[in-house]
Amino acid sequence: MITKMKKLTFLVYHKEYESFLDRIRQLGVVHVVERQRGEVDPALQSLLQKRAQYKNVLLGMQRNFGDGKPDDSVRKDLTGDAMVERFEKFQADIQELKQQLPVCEKDIAALEPWGEFDWNVVARLRDAGWFIQFYDCMENEYKTEWETDYNALMVRQHGGHVSFVTVTPHPVELEMEPLRLPQQSLSELMEKKNLLLEDIEDKEFNFIEFCRMYYRGLEYANRQLQGDIDLRKVQLDSEPMAEGSVVLLEGWIPEDAEVEVRRMLDDSGVYYDLRPATKEDRAPIKLKNNAFARMFEVLTKMYGMPNYSEFDPTPIIAPFFSLFFAFCLGDAGYGLALIALGFILKKKLSKSLAGMMNMVITLGIVTTVFGAVLGTFFGVNLFEADVPQWMKEYMIAGKIDGTTYDKAMVLSLLIGVVNICLAMTVKAVCNTVRYGFKETLSDWGWLLLVVGFICTGGLSFFEVISAQVTQWSFIIIGGVAAIGIYLLNNLHRNVFANIGAGLWDTYNMATGLAGDTLSYIRLYALGLAGGMLGGVFNQLAFMTYDAAGPLIGWLPCGLILVFGHALNIAMSCLSGFVHPLRLTFVEYFKNSGYEGKGEAYAPFATVEEK
Repeated sequence: MITKMKKLTFLVYHKEYESFLDRIRQLGVVHVVERQRGEVDPALQSLLQKRAQYKNVLLGMQRNFGDGKPDDSVRKDLTGDAMVERFEKFQADIQELKQQLPVCEKDIAALEPWGEFDWNVVARLRDAGWFIQFYDCMENEYKTEWETDYNALMVRQHGGHVSFVTVTPHPVELEMEPLRLPQQSLSELMEKKNLLLEDIEDKEFNFIEFCRMYYRGLEYANRQLQGDIDLRKVQLDSEPMAEGSVVLLEGWIPEDAEVEVRRMLDDSGVYYDLRPATKEDRAPIKLKNNAFARMFEVLTKMYGMPNYSEFDPTPIIAPFFSLFFAFCLGDAGYGLALIALGFILKKKLSKSLAGMMNMVITLGIVTTVFGAVLGTFFGVNLFEADVPQWMKEYMIAGKIDGTTYDKAMVLSLLIGVVNICLAMTVKAVCNTVRYGFKETLSDWGWLLLVVGFICTGGLSFFEVISAQVTQWSFIIIGGVAAIGIYLLNNLHRNVFANIGAGLWDTYNMATGLAGDTLSYIRLYALGLAGGMLGGVFNQLAFMTYDAAGPLIGWLPCGLILVFGHALNIAMSCLSGFVHPLRLTFVEYFKNSGYEGKGEAYAPFATVEEK
């Protein structure tokens, strides 16, 4: 449900404004109304740029400590800016060392054909008047007369190349350019490379340790920076009045925080006005649900928070999403695996992520129960297995008597019909609350037509009512619904325009409802595919066991079972998340008229250390 909000407006004397903001911030329940700003505030822009820099560095830190965990302690011996500067210094030093490494390797590659020699000897020969020049050419280009004419000395033949040196009293002018070799020995370059590798390794180790040690500290600094941004926004959202002597500020508070806020405002001696939010107000949204529905608020926030005049869809999303997910997996064994995985990860993950494991455990429980009803356990068809008969009586498996339709397929369509009818009910009720009953006669007409026809058809199918009663029920329901759909869909238009609009709505509803209902067959199809794939892995595993024999057959059999079902669980969970999300965001939200354009409640509060 949506927490009731109250609009708070107060006037503060300009000299007391900063201290008053500090008290509001410590109170931590006031959502300040943001105003449209024509020009970008330089101070705010600078803070936003710094926040972007902090976030980039935090992401860089995460990449550097990899699978390891950062220290839990929050280090405050460095400021946020100093941490960023240290981080960038580490990156620059490592990058500089890595840039030196290929240069050193290139010099080593250039000297390797010549082996180890002393450049001091070369220098003494040059001082004595001899010119020493180094060459490298193809074997077919090398001329033996150079050995006589230029004292050429072949040093090495390798890969079709010849490395040679000339020793002459005058510079030699051959058809090729002499080589320019690095003025260091090969051993010195190798030592330099080893030192570079050691320096890089040490720097990277220290860099990783720095990231792990200061990650929480920079997180805290980032939250403090966000607090400064919020403060600056609040200051900009304030409106000076009476030539700047007083400041006007508007905000929202939850209804349950009214007593606390009134006490603080009365003690401050400021003038304030507090009134309940109306349907026309764009009040911020604070969701308030029970423990079960609260786990699924993340799905509502993914699409968008409801408007203040809408209903919170979370209490309806929670059970249906769980049911959709369980249908897509459709295996009791996979549900037990999810429960175990949820409990294991809950102990190992951080508190923020551990909370998500409660949803995983819940989905695992629902999957276990629903998978047992569908009669599947790790790909084994329990309905055909040797299980007690009383268990089979509760399973929804096989064909409907006298037809070729699977019971599970019909069940998926029935779930879709219920979900869509509930969405239409929510739409009719919500629009009535927002706009009044007279403005929503068309919604009620469609609801009566669809739900009434379905209920009448169901009662007639199970022979609860006679054929004559069924006929008259269809006529009465259709007639009453037609009045709202075709004649009273808009009381501000003439009857012919209403009839035309009603006919257009009829076309959209007929095609839309049929397509929406058929979309729910995906639940049956995905569950069937996952069960069949699990059965295939079982057959493959035991075929391998029979082929290899009992002595060694258990090893490939076990590997196929473990990896096969693990892969099937992963794919089924992915499908079980994506497709129910689509059914919720498209089929349910479309038919319920949900807009999801509300603003989340974000109180102006102090930064607390986590």
